[in-house]
Amino acid sequence: MKIRLLVPALSLLLLLSPLAFAEFERKIAIDENSTSTHSATVNGKTFDYTATTGTQPVWDNEGNPTATLFYTYYQRSNIKNRAARPLLISFNGGPGSASVWMHVAYTGPKVLNVDNEGFPLQPYGVKPNDYSILDTADIVFVNPVNTGYSRVLPKKDGKMPSKAEQKKMFFGVNADVKYLADWVNTFVTRNNRWQSPKYLIGESYGTTRVSGLALELQARQWMYLNGVILVSPTDIGIKRDGPVKAANRLPYFAATAWYHNALAKDLQDKHLLDILPEIEKFTVEQYLPALAKGGFISEQEKQKIAKQVARYSGLSVQEVLRNNLDIEASYFWKEILRDREQTVGRLDSRYLGIDEKVTGSRPDYNAELTSWLHSFTPAINYYLREELNYKTDIKYNMFGNVHPWDRSNNKTGENLRLAMAQNPYLNVMVQAGYYDGATNYFDAKYTLWQLDPSGKMRDRLSFKGYESGHMMYLRYQDLKSANQDIRTFMQATLPNKTTPAKYHSKP
Repeated sequence: MKIRLLVPALSLLLLLSPLAFAEFERKIAIDENSTSTHSATVNGKTFDYTATTGTQPVWDNEGNPTATLFYTYYQRSNIKNRAARPLLISFNGGPGSASVWMHVAYTGPKVLNVDNEGFPLQPYGVKPNDYSILDTADIVFVNPVNTGYSRVLPKKDGKMPSKAEQKKMFFGVNADVKYLADWVNTFVTRNNRWQSPKYLIGESYGTTRVSGLALELQARQWMYLNGVILVSPTDIGIKRDGPVKAANRLPYFAATAWYHNALAKDLQDKHLLDILPEIEKFTVEQYLPALAKGGFISEQEKQKIAKQVARYSGLSVQEVLRNNLDIEASYFWKEILRDREQTVGRLDSRYLGIDEKVTGSRPDYNAELTSWLHSFTPAINYYLREELNYKTDIKYNMFGNVHPWDRSNNKTGENLRLAMAQNPYLNVMVQAGYYDGATNYFDAKYTLWQLDPSGKMRDRLSFKGYESGHMMYLRYQDLKSANQDIRTFMQATLPNKTTPAKYHSKP
């Protein structure tokens, strides 16, 4: 039997050749960008801006590209003095998370199509951000290696680096900071922003990243910052273990219970911000010392503390005692609404979930994250391709493979303190949501308190809280207030030609 070829033999050979296949390889461009023009209306004022999307390489010491990072850079148009205009460099967390979250939900010119509390709406997409800080500052959103469209590149021999090599180059607290500082230097140089006041903003693990970058940029790139903004901060190397970790959860428990109407009437009838100071005071002055006593606490004191913890958390005295006064957050997410057969979200306890079984010690899933992925994934893919005209077949990694992550020798908090000490212009602001159970707001306050134990720089440290969760900006009212807090922070820390960067002798 003869087989008849439908494609001529020569054409078939060409089709199967490596050169032909190369045209269809799914690879990200190592170094390219494209710019589009747009307009925005922020706080009632309309202006034009450009959006540049592209990739910029990371190089090794021999000048060979080892990775390429995808970024989006927004600049307000018709600025007479670009040197005086702030540049905000934005990082998300994970580690392994793309820049999508703050990009299309917080500071950028477009935000998700969600309702006023942050819940997804269809059709998925974006809408104008009435409160974007683009009126005040230019913004670049950076995607670290393996997030967004950013990727590791093959070596000179064409082979991909091994997992061990990639970990050493990119995937660890200190490796991450080192290569990103070099990338930022290149970006600032290429875009002529050396004279501009510069700010870093990081969310979640991104706070570890920008805390380390503050000193790395000063010490290795000779780039000095005006401000660092920590959104829903992790521990940044400032440990919160043992009794501190347990006690610090209580104000968050109280906020969540209050939101879900699970507190006693006298507490429930007050506004959240009117009851939190009382609970924070109890946490520091009574609950923490009681936990520190462990099994040697007196029965009388244990009962007294359990009763008060139950009152503030919405749990029963019996449940508090069964947990030896130390309630795990995951247990709280399952227990607080168990009688309603619902669970609350980890990153934002306003979100509700339903489990297969009412029994158990932790929720089946993170209710808030599944809701967010509803909104963010379609929106960023649509927005980059159809509005910013960045076309690629590479998958946009909402969460990229960066594990195992090397968390050893994390001194990022100490490095941030040292950067502040060396740079009198450098200020720090913390932003946190009261309903965030993953990086709770009282942990954020504790981190701020411990950042400079000397207290000599406390006038350059500030805290802002919001009635939402990990991504406080998803709630429309907090989108407005959180962006305004950034504006105010920048305005207060911009260079003053008559104020030199120096400390004054005390009399």
